[in-house]
Amino acid sequence: MKSKVYTLTGDQGTTSLVGGKRVSKDDVRVEAYGTIDELNAQLGLLAHNSKLDYEDTPHFIRKIQNKLFNIGAYLATENAQHLYGLSLDDVAELEHRIDEMDAELPPMQGFILPGGSRLSALCDVCRTLTRRAERRVVTLTHTASVHPLVLQYLNRLSDFFFVFARFNNIRNQVEEIYWDKEC
Repeated sequence: MKSKVYTLTGDQGTTSLVGGKRVSKDDVRVEAYGTIDELNAQLGLLAHNSKLDYEDTPHFIRKIQNKLFNIGAYLATENAQHLYGLSLDDVAELEHRIDEMDAELPPMQGFILPGGSRLSALCDVCRTLTRRAERRVVTLTHTASVHPLVLQYLNRLSDFFFVFARFNNIRNQVEEIYWDKEC
């Protein structure tokens, strides 16, 4: 029998963590994994950009989405003992991709504003959502134990999106927009 999408159990402003414990929907843990989910949804939009043709980028974005789902499940589990599906190799892979793209980029001439192209703007939205997710996880660490790899991955992921935004502009011959403090 197929279960209903709506359960009515959240009508009073609570939700269940993995394991069944009920918490407020504005609980710091829910904020942390909810922001991860928000980022994952934005990645779904990024993955469907027609100009995303650099090597295996669409496949890599799907891989990131799966990693984020693993992180979300981990964060949704109070007193989780293991972080599944995320390793130092995943952080190293992000670093490798950052280094590969950065090698093709000109030196920065100042602070770069988000945008230039739609694709780069989408990368910038993913970067800022990653930073917000990172802040939410840091807040969670004040009251709960969180595997350090979660923050390491999120930190590197925001770096990836920054470089990926620049890379897409340069690769598509779109001029980067530099901050004009005299504007």
